Amino acid sequence: MTLPYGVYRADHVGSLLRPKDVLNAREKEAEGTITAQDLRDVEDKYIKDAVGKQINAGLRSITDGEFRRAYFHLDFLKHLDGVEVQGMINSTAGYKGWTPPRLVVTGKLGHPKSIQVEDFKYLVAQIKEDGGSATPKVCIPSPTMVHFRGGRSSIDLSAYPDLDVFFEDIARVYQEELDDLYKAGCRMVQLDDTNLAYLCDPSMRKEAEERHGDVAQLTKQYASLINAAISKRPKDMTIGIHLCRGNYQSRWFAEGGYEPVAEVLFKELNVDAYFLEYDDARSGDFSPLRFLPKNKVVVLGVMSSKKNTLDDKDAMIKRLKEAAEYCSEGLGQLCISHQCGFSSTMEGNALSEDEQWKKVELEVAIAKELWGPDTSK
Repeated sequence: MTLPYGVYRADHVGSLLRPKDVLNAREKEAEGTITAQDLRDVEDKYIKDAVGKQINAGLRSITDGEFRRAYFHLDFLKHLDGVEVQGMINSTAGYKGWTPPRLVVTGKLGHPKSIQVEDFKYLVAQIKEDGGSATPKVCIPSPTMVHFRGGRSSIDLSAYPDLDVFFEDIARVYQEELDDLYKAGCRMVQLDDTNLAYLCDPSMRKEAEERHGDVAQLTKQYASLINAAISKRPKDMTIGIHLCRGNYQSRWFAEGGYEPVAEVLFKELNVDAYFLEYDDARSGDFSPLRFLPKNKVVVLGVMSSKKNTLDDKDAMIKRLKEAAEYCSEGLGQLCISHQCGFSSTMEGNALSEDEQWKKVELEVAIAKELWGPDTSK
């Protein structure tokens, strides 16, 4: 089958290990010893370098590595009117005692200006300068990220006495951002969503039920929210969604196979491609792929961005073939990637940049062996 625009047989989730100079500059900017523009100048330099390395490694879906972010989600969402970062999440689950910052809605949601457009334009310019014919991809957090962790208690009651209006406003601000990106030339957007994956974890489903009520209904509500958020995108804009169970410094957060959300995920969500975590037993077996419609593809994250050792090539090929047995179009509906990015937060996973690029090169080699030299087919 023909792949959606901007999706490739060898693909990736988006984030890359932050170079030390970028981390140092971010620390200095936080201290006030350099300006925000000074930080951006450093980021520009290393994004340019990362674009070239992605193209040289054989990738054709190119991101800025999320070098301008400390967190994959907060650095986007905090630019919306009515959204603030306050304290840390209160949860019985966590990364061995660490929990991420807490988002709260303090007023009416708004989209005063584009969030990713200038970053996208810079990315495009670097791809052109490098001579590549690759696709620039923009990764933004899923709209569910504003709601899942806090629920009603994290949303100002005077601003939103009716949560239906709250969900309508989330969808609207995403529609506006996607419209801005499209007008700037963006044709490939990936939504990063931890929450549909968290709803696969028995303990996290229990917590979610205490906050939100019926979790089966919550899954459908999130599908409706995402559908509304992308409902006005033009037909030639591809939307992918990445599901993640946690990726903080090579540690994970949730476990459980996709079965609890699979039917809604594949049959009700109006996206073109799924980037699914499948690097170990925590993700369950491949049987949920039986719900995958003929016109959609899965970028199967069988490789691991958490480990510094190379994945076994033959084992990866074997797993892809096993997964293909559940897809109506076989391997034609699959691509390969690592289960997540290499640096969902600025701290990054436990491997070196050299090890990161060797992993990417292996992924490209696997794709070419399975699907041929043109990874866009």
